[in-house]
Order: sequence, then C-alpha cells, then structure tokens
Amino acid sequence: MRQHLRRPIRRVRSLLRGRRWALRATFWGGAVLVGLSAVALTQLGNLANTSFLTLYQRWPWAPFLVSPAGIILSLWLTRRFFPGSQGSGIPQVIAALSQRTGDSPSRLLSVRIAIGKILLTTLGLFSGASIGREGPTVHVGASLTAAAGRLAGLKRPGLERALVMAGGAAGIAAAFNTPIAGIMFAIEELARGFEEHATGTIIITILIAGLTAVALEGNYTYFGVTQAALAPRQWLLVPTCGIVGGLAGGLFSRLVLDLSLRLRETLARYPYRMALAAGLLIAILGTLSHGNSFGTGYPQARALVVGGAHLPWAFPLTKWLASLVSYLSGIPGGLFAPALATGAGLGADIGRFFPEAPLQAAVILGMVSYLSGVVQTPITAFVIVMEMTANNAMLFPLMAAALIAALVSRQLCREAIYQGLAARFAARAEDKTISAKDYDGPA
Repeated sequence: MRQHLRRPIRRVRSLLRGRRWALRATFWGGAVLVGLSAVALTQLGNLANTSFLTLYQRWPWAPFLVSPAGIILSLWLTRRFFPGSQGSGIPQVIAALSQRTGDSPSRLLSVRIAIGKILLTTLGLFSGASIGREGPTVHVGASLTAAAGRLAGLKRPGLERALVMAGGAAGIAAAFNTPIAGIMFAIEELARGFEEHATGTIIITILIAGLTAVALEGNYTYFGVTQAALAPRQWLLVPTCGIVGGLAGGLFSRLVLDLSLRLRETLARYPYRMALAAGLLIAILGTLSHGNSFGTGYPQARALVVGGAHLPWAFPLTKWLASLVSYLSGIPGGLFAPALATGAGLGADIGRFFPEAPLQAAVILGMVSYLSGVVQTPITAFVIVMEMTANNAMLFPLMAAALIAALVSRQLCREAIYQGLAARFAARAEDKTISAKDYDGPA
C-alpha cells in the first residue's frame, strides 16, 4: 500500500517544485499587483478629483493657478523622470505587442513607467484635467505583468505577448469591474489577431486581478444600475445616437491624430508654453461649464445614468474640448472615462428630442455611441457599457448603436485612434538612437 502511495506523492512533489509552478506563482502575483494598482489608482484619482472640485467650489479663481501649474509640473516630471508614460497608455501597450520578436518592451513597459503613470495621472486629476484612469490602468497592468515575466526569466515571445495582453485586459477589468469587457478589449483592441494559446493566461489574469479589486472595494456596477428599455416604436433613438456619437467620436480621433503630428515640433520646442496654454484653456472651459468639464466626468455620467441630473446642454461640448486639450498637452491620462461622460451628456441632449423614450436609455446609448466612435471597437464599447450599467434589456440597442457609430466614425477617421498612436510609439521605440527625453507630445 505504501509503495502504491509513494509514486503519486513523488509526482505531486515534483510538480510543486517544478519551474512551471514558480512561473505560475509569478504570473498570479503579477495579476494581484494589477488588481491592487487598479484600486490604488481609483482611490488616488477619486481623492485628487474631489480635492480639486472642493478647491474650485471654495475659490472659483483657483483653477487659473492650479491647472496651468499642475499641467506644467506633470509634463516636466513626465519628460524628466517618466518618459514614455504620457497619454493614455493603451497605444504603448499595443506598440509593445507589435515589436519585433526579441525586442525588449522595457522602453514602453516597465515598473518605473507604471509608478509614474499612477502618480502623474493623479496629479493630472488634481490639476482639473479632463482625463481618465482606465487607460493608465491598462498601461500599469501590462507593465507589471511584463515585469513579472522578466523576473521569472520568461524567454518565449508568445508567452511574453500573452502576459502583456493579459495585464492590459486585466487593467480594464479591474478598473471598471467588467471582466467580460476586459476579455473583449484584449481580443478587439490589443490583439487584432488573437493568439489562441493566450486565452487561458488572459482569463486567469483577469479573474485574479478582478477578484483582488472586488475584495478591496466590493462588487459594484461602475455607473450604477438602470432598468431603462426601449419599445419598438422608440428605436429611432438608436440610429440617431449612433450617427451623432460616431460623428463626434470620429472628429475627436481625427483631431487627436492630426494635431499631435502638426504640434509635435512646437511641443518639442516649447513644451511648457504649450502646457501653460492647455492649463489656462482647461480652467476657462471648467469655469464656463460651472466645474462640469473638470476631471474624469464620472459624477456627471453616473448622475445621468441613474436619473435625476439636469446638466446644461453645452456639457458634452465643453467636456469634448477639455478632453482634447488635456490629451494634446502630453500629460499622462486616459480617454475612456471622459469619453463615457461626453457620450452620456450627448445622449441626454439627444433624448430631449425624444420625450417618449426613457432619458436613461438615451444616456447609455449616447455613451456607447461616442465611445465606439472614439476607439472604433464596437464590441468592447457595448459590452463595457452593458456591464457598467447592469442592463441586459438594452443589449440589442447598444449593439446596433455601437456598430453604427463605428461605421460613421471610420468615414471621418480611417485609422483607429489607439492604432495610429501606437504606430508612432512603435517607430520611436525601434529607433535605438532616440533618447528617452525625445518622447515628446501625446504620442
């Protein structure tokens, strides 16, 4: 009997001692760090956003000092200590995935960049910039899992790509508490040519990171719960939101891609003058919107989703402009949260012309349409909005609006925004003669 037991016991011991389990432990530890970093960025971002708005409410003139000074400081820190951390962070992850086999992603993904991303995104929110934390969480997640792979001595390029993809997807899942959207984001945005063997790594990483975030913050729906639904006779709202959201999102993407190229030389020559101008514009837009264009836009979007909010009709316009200025300034910060807030305001404005339809339905249709118009990933857009609002009744309207918006957006901007920005990061990363300080501008 003992002899029969010894053989399986020896096998279990060999498995536990094997390198495979050491690698898995390293990867799982990286996933836990992604969840923890998502929670940290959420808490720091909320604190920074609330602090700035409190400052604005007490001293309405404060943004004209705080915003320019904060944008300039954030840009200086980015260029001096954390080059490569500017912008959303999603283009850097895509660029790292597209690098040639054998190239190190450390110029685009590193622990140093992850730390800088968290600190500087927080600083940007304290400056009133219209930025989000979800794109930075993707960058942080991919950087941490890539670092875990290097720590474990991983050399296989396929697994390295899978780890980077998994870390980025886990960042979206942990930031929004939307695990399905994290998987779709990996397939639709990061991969663009999904590798089948990466599936398990991605799902496990998303699961661990998501559970870590939920364990610390509790299970929640990002924008609250809405039971809004559309009757068949109200479906005219769907193509209307899709077309308007697609046009607004496509124009935003086109301007980001075009202006970041046209302003690149100016940004390189006069970076702090441009930062000063951006800070003043952010303060002016925030003052004109009575503070609604500052920060992520999460409070405004949530209020519209759950009902009862009455925002000015110009809210989506001021938020759109503030997001454009904030991104072009070159500081770290994401597009997702401001895009969702802009879309929510856009949907609320459109809903006024459809009084027979529930306003909350118009709001979430505006969210999915504008987000799909900006990023041109309709599946990710409708899944993420559906999960964030816990509304399965709007599944088909959300799908239709997201698809229409993406098609309309492509007529204005042929190149998806993240793919276009990623191509520029990849070109700079592959040029070995470029120093870290030459990462000027948002791309």
